[in-house]
Amino acid sequence: MTEDHILYSVEGHRAMITLNRPEAKNAFSPEMIRLWRQCLEEARRDDRVRVVVITGKGDTFCSGGDIRDMAEGKLRSWDMKSYLWEGVHRIVLTLEDLDKPVIAAINGAAMGAGLDMALMCDIRICSDKAKLAESYILLGVVPGDGGAYFLPRLVGVSKALELLLTGDVLSPEEALRLGLVNRVVPHDRLLDESIALAEKIADRPPLAVRMTKRAVYQAQTSTLRAHLDYISSQLSLLTETEDHLEAAKAFLEKRKPVFQGR
Repeated sequence: MTEDHILYSVEGHRAMITLNRPEAKNAFSPEMIRLWRQCLEEARRDDRVRVVVITGKGDTFCSGGDIRDMAEGKLRSWDMKSYLWEGVHRIVLTLEDLDKPVIAAINGAAMGAGLDMALMCDIRICSDKAKLAESYILLGVVPGDGGAYFLPRLVGVSKALELLLTGDVLSPEEALRLGLVNRVVPHDRLLDESIALAEKIADRPPLAVRMTKRAVYQAQTSTLRAHLDYISSQLSLLTETEDHLEAAKAFLEKRKPVFQGR
């Protein structure tokens, strides 16, 4: 499926979502938001897809909300509430429901809601030419797309408050030091490195990958006892899968396993 404001493709076991408004620094549009969610839903349903990569077209990952719309007062009061809850927040919640790993390939500026969209992905690989900022405060608003939720979980409350209250721009190296991104790579190697990691994960047993992702997030809001009960159930179920038996046999036979996702 290819549409105007979003490009979507599947190659092997990897889906690629590309934000495609380079002339607007990949700022949100209603069409982009609708298609973004649609692509995530399609990736969730498609048994071929094991990993999703998200990036931006041009020199920007995502600049978030369209400042021109804000300056013209197009979204105010309940219109803004509806736009967020019925639009942008649907992407956040769809990502939460997606057990398949999602990698953000941050090819350029990720500002405001654009950074939030990267933070809600599972893994972030950053170009050495990128810049990142929670810039909401500079426009007199609060982080509306999950920044106040995701950022403290990655860098701690105190540092998150500093970044949210100043709107300071982070270099890729600073973002790496803070644990905001997993890797910083040369700009011309960004997609290659992101795809290589996606394919490496896609080469692992798919059900175990999905259950591991869910277990990590479940553990963030669980007691130790409840988590151990949950994980013992998941492990028990996985021992019944063909992929588990194939992995064990391949290990003993010193060969590469072939996983079917069942």
